[in-house]
Amino acid sequence: MIDQLLKTPLTDLVGVRHPVVQTGMGWVAGPRLVSATANAGGLGILASATMTLAELEQAILEVKGRTDQPFGVNLRADAGDAGDRCRLLIDHGVKVASFALAPKADLIATLKDHGIVVMPSIGAARHAQKVAEWGADAVMMQGGEGGGHTGPVPTTLLLPSVLDAVDIPVVAAGGFFDGRGLAAALAYGASGVGMGTRFLLTSDSTVPEAVKQRYLAAGLTDTVVTAKVDGMPHRMLRTDLVESVEQTSAVKRIGPTARRTLAFKKMSGMSWRQLAADGRAMKHGSERSWAQMVLAANTPMMLKAGLVEGDPDAGVLASGQVVGLIDDLPSCEELIDRVVTQAAAALKRANDYV
Repeated sequence: MIDQLLKTPLTDLVGVRHPVVQTGMGWVAGPRLVSATANAGGLGILASATMTLAELEQAILEVKGRTDQPFGVNLRADAGDAGDRCRLLIDHGVKVASFALAPKADLIATLKDHGIVVMPSIGAARHAQKVAEWGADAVMMQGGEGGGHTGPVPTTLLLPSVLDAVDIPVVAAGGFFDGRGLAAALAYGASGVGMGTRFLLTSDSTVPEAVKQRYLAAGLTDTVVTAKVDGMPHRMLRTDLVESVEQTSAVKRIGPTARRTLAFKKMSGMSWRQLAADGRAMKHGSERSWAQMVLAANTPMMLKAGLVEGDPDAGVLASGQVVGLIDDLPSCEELIDRVVTQAAAALKRANDYV
């Protein structure tokens, strides 16, 4: 385990040793991966969208039992029980609240009043400006190369636009996997990098080994962005299932979508009233139609089939394009040590040109 080599506004703000963030990937970023990242000096973020309130509390307690280092929790700002989930973070002293969608100003204020760092994820400079005005402490921006839900603008263009728009720390995500990327992001002016696929492919990740090997075998052109899985652009590995979904009509997708909705209802313990309320909250302020909102019920169960149950023929495998450059499964400590050491060396080399 290496000492701190890179001190940035992010490391100062959060209290971590290294400016490396493990992103909150559903079904992947559980207590084992988050605590391993934290113990290695990075910022691990627990994914809570697929957890019930009780499961989230248990997961937080498990992380705290595994590490005494700062960590974060990723939340859905539009969830019906978002306030209760934020209360858990407050009660258990979680350091960072990460949001996939912009939390409102009052929620940001409540979290900040209790010493919690608020870091929403954004995909456009105007979104960064909005949450900064509302009091967010930092933002994580993801370029189009990233896995899961993503936008069309590549990191190399989105990052400078966001940096020009706000004065708070910016974490760059989308396409990062090694120290050269971290050095480049810091040179742009970012305060750190977020990595998802790279942390999924570690020995500390609970993703089944056979699925990890499926990822390692993928090339740079083996991902695809489709909106047919859940109504929003979603980057994932090309599999037979994904190719089939891409070619299937909306009518033929109704049956499987309904079955997955029922499965998610059973798994989450939510009533139909709660599901409808969550759907209305998710739709508010978005451009998705109700048909797309119904499709969104596919996501948790299809990701679970691939990433937890290990069946890519029945589920989807969210992935960034960077998967084509990854060929090993280090521990989180080995990965973070390597990334930070490489970045420090790259920045030193670059300084020789000045």
